[in-house]
Amino acid sequence: MIRILLALSIATLTACSTTPTNRLDFSPVTSELKLHALVRSAMVRTVSLPTYAAAEEIAIELAPGIIGTSADILWADDPERAVTLAMTQQLDAILSATVGPDPWPFAGLPDVAIDVRVAQMLAGSDGLFHLSGQYFIGGDGIDFPNGSFGFDIRKPLNSGEVRDIARAQALALLELSEGIAKRLAR
Repeated sequence: MIRILLALSIATLTACSTTPTNRLDFSPVTSELKLHALVRSAMVRTVSLPTYAAAEEIAIELAPGIIGTSADILWADDPERAVTLAMTQQLDAILSATVGPDPWPFAGLPDVAIDVRVAQMLAGSDGLFHLSGQYFIGGDGIDFPNGSFGFDIRKPLNSGEVRDIARAQALALLELSEGIAKRLAR
């Protein structure tokens, strides 16, 4: 009984001493683009992010080559999950195909898989949000050419506020999704 009371006391003290952290929701932007897809289905693999971009903390370039973070405001969701779901939703809305995330939530296999590897996803010290890397589109068992494509997207940051960083990131991911959709369209 004493062990239980001691454990409850420690848990209560720990809970009381923890400073609440604010979280920033990543809200994807909707595209006006509507395209007829060359495939019936596409799977977006979990988007690979650099370590600093995959963390909960919001990364900001303090000076060229120096990345800082703040624990005051964290992303509301795991960044890799949020980016993967945002791109999946955007591609599904743009294309006439069924688009789903990895693991594939439907029976059978998708016609193509989209694999995005982000090299840089960062609010730069130059006043721009940078999103660069490479993506791959591959089909297995269908007549669709495999391809590898680079991207280098920059969006202006109106301020250094985290909401502005989230907005610029959402716009950059939308541009990337639209570029991928055009590769999958007629």
